[in-house]
Amino acid sequence: MDIEHYKKLAEQKSKEHKKFLEQLKKKPPKNLDYVVEDTHEETFEEIDCLSCANCCKTTGPLFTEKDKERIAKHLRMKISDFETKFLRVDEDQDWVLQSTPCFFLDPNDNKCSIYDVRPKACREYPHTNRKKIYQINNLTLKNTLICPATYVFVEKLRKVLEK
Repeated sequence: MDIEHYKKLAEQKSKEHKKFLEQLKKKPPKNLDYVVEDTHEETFEEIDCLSCANCCKTTGPLFTEKDKERIAKHLRMKISDFETKFLRVDEDQDWVLQSTPCFFLDPNDNKCSIYDVRPKACREYPHTNRKKIYQINNLTLKNTLICPATYVFVEKLRKVLEK
């Protein structure tokens, strides 16, 4: 997958996407959650995350207390040892990865070695199947630059809703 190609497209359409998302927030259609769900499913029938994994290569998730407990247990580590080995506290006082790409990403096949116990943030990314999606417009816009599926999702959503 040509991540740079999608990033360029997202940069070129950034203003259009921002305007579209702002319109959604001002006047969301009654059926928006259903349209979003269908568009999300359609997008991920086309886009294979394993051909990309740009999110895992370039951005780190937040780790909740539950995430840390679950992953440490899975790795048979003490939570404090897990934190020391893999995490740091960022400027917002959140637990995040010490560095990217993610330590748990296998660069050969883009698979996650802790997929079944991965952080909540990873499970929800790129947030394109969220109800009331207009509540996260800034995040969606930012994700179009990182995640080709988010770019495709916004484009598809525009086609459906701007008819």
